[in-house]
Amino acid sequence: MATQTKSRSRSDVRARAESDDGDFPASADQMHVVHLVAEYWPFARSGGLAEAVRGIATFQAKSGVPTVVMLPLYRRIRENYVGLVQIGDPVEVPFGNLREPIRLWEFEGSDKGPRVIFIDHPGLFDRDGLYGEDHRDYPDNHIRFGFFARAALEALPRLLQHPIVLHGHDWHTALAPVYLRTIMDEDPWYARIATVLSVHNAGYPGWFAAETRHDLGLPEEVYHWSKMEHYGQLNWLKAGIAYSDYVGTVSPTHAHELRTPAGGFGLHDSFIALGDRLVGILNGIDLDIWDPESDPALIERFSADDLSGKRACKADLQRRIGLPVRDDVCLFGMTARLAQQKGFDLLLGDGLLYRLPDAQFVFVGEGEERYQRGLAEAARHMPEKVAAYFDFTEEREHLLLGAADCLLMPSQYEPCGLTQMRAQRYGALPIVRRVGGLADTVEDQVTGFVFDDYSSEGLERAIRRALALFPDRGAWDKHVREAMGRDFGWRRSADRYLEIYSEALAFHRAK
Repeated sequence: MATQTKSRSRSDVRARAESDDGDFPASADQMHVVHLVAEYWPFARSGGLAEAVRGIATFQAKSGVPTVVMLPLYRRIRENYVGLVQIGDPVEVPFGNLREPIRLWEFEGSDKGPRVIFIDHPGLFDRDGLYGEDHRDYPDNHIRFGFFARAALEALPRLLQHPIVLHGHDWHTALAPVYLRTIMDEDPWYARIATVLSVHNAGYPGWFAAETRHDLGLPEEVYHWSKMEHYGQLNWLKAGIAYSDYVGTVSPTHAHELRTPAGGFGLHDSFIALGDRLVGILNGIDLDIWDPESDPALIERFSADDLSGKRACKADLQRRIGLPVRDDVCLFGMTARLAQQKGFDLLLGDGLLYRLPDAQFVFVGEGEERYQRGLAEAARHMPEKVAAYFDFTEEREHLLLGAADCLLMPSQYEPCGLTQMRAQRYGALPIVRRVGGLADTVEDQVTGFVFDDYSSEGLERAIRRALALFPDRGAWDKHVREAMGRDFGWRRSADRYLEIYSEALAFHRAK
C-alpha cells in the first residue's frame, strides 16, 4: 500500500478551512467549488471524463478559485501513488440501514492544482476495475456510487466552508443532489449548498432495477415519473436533473441535441423542463500537455511556422509500426474507445477500409471485442496499409497525433470530444460528423472535413475530399496552420462556469 499514515485532526482541517490565509478564504463572496467525479486524470481514467474534469478543476484552482476534487480511492490509486495523507479520523456514513466507516486521504503531490480528496472504503473500491471487469459491470455499482455520493456529502463539513457549489459529473454522482434535497435538506449546513450537474455522456444515464432503490436510503417519493422512475426502472441521471439547481453539458450544440427526441436518450422532456438552467459549455484541453513545440514524446518538435518536425514524426511512427515510410501517402489516425458510439461500424460494416485508395490507417484504443477483431483482421489482410493497437497508452496517442495527417472521429454522437481539439493543435485535420462538440470545434474545409449522414457513404465522401486535397501540399499546409492556430484552452469555458456557479447560488437562495 503506497499511502502514508500521517493524518490531520478535525480541528486542523476546520482551522485550515476558516483561516483568511489558508486554501479557502473566509470571505463570504468567495465561492468554494467541489467537483464530485468517478474518475480523474492521472489517478483513474477510462475515457475523456477524467481529462475534462481535470482540465476545468486545474484551471479554476490556478485562477484562484478554491477548488476540491473528490473521487473514490480505487486499488490502482492506492498501489501507484505515494503522497497520500490521511485527513482526520474515520467518518461514519449513514447509508440505508447501515453506518459504514470511511477514511479521507488527500494527495499532496502538487500545490498548484485543486485539492484532491479520496474516499476510502476498501469493500467497495479496492478492486481491479473502476466500474467492472471482463467487460461486465460490477453488480453492486448502485451501492458503490450511491455510497460514494453520500460519503462525499458527509465529508464536506470537514473540508471547507460556505458558500459552496457542488459540481457533480455524470450518473456516478447524480444522487448527490438527490440526497441533499431529500434526507439532508433539513440540516441548515447542507441546505445552503448549490448544485450543478454536468452531463458528459447522456448515453450512459445509470440504469438500475427499480428494487435497488431500497438499498440507497432514499425516501419513496423519489421513485416517481417526474424524478427517478423511468419506464419501470431507476434512471440516476434523470433524478440528478430533477434535483439540481443547474445542469450543464459539454458543448452548445449538444445542449440543443439533448432537448430533442433523437438526441436526448429518452430524457428530452427533463432537459426541456430546465429552460435556461440547461447550459452548454465547451470543454477545453490542457495547452501545456498538448503542445507539439514542447511534447517530450515526439522525436522532433514542430510548430505552425515550421512543419518539418511533423513530417519527421510521421516517418518515425511509420518505422515504429512497420508501415511503409512514405510522406506522399495520407496517414489517418484514430484514437478512441472501441464502441459503437465512435463510428467503428461505418469503417468496418461494409468494407470501407478495404476499398479506399492509397492511404494508411493507424488505430489505437480499447473496448468491445467485435471491433477489435474487425480492426485486427484488416491489419492482417493489409499490413502495408493498416495497423491497430489495443493497449492504449497516452504516449501512443501523442505519437499518433504528432504523425497523423488526419484524425478520424465519425461519431454516432459526441457530446464534446477532446481528441479533435488536440489533433488540430498537432496539425492533424479531423474528419468528423456534424454532431455535438465536433460541430462546434471543426470548420469544414478550413480546419477539417465535416459530414452529416451517419453512413459509410457520408464518411467515405469526407475521406475522399481529404485525399483529393492532400497532394497539393501548399494548400494542405495552409489548412494545417489554420487548425494549429485555433484556441481550445480552458479560459473562456472557465469564465462561463464561474457565471453558472454564481447563477446556481442565486437560484438556490431564491428558491
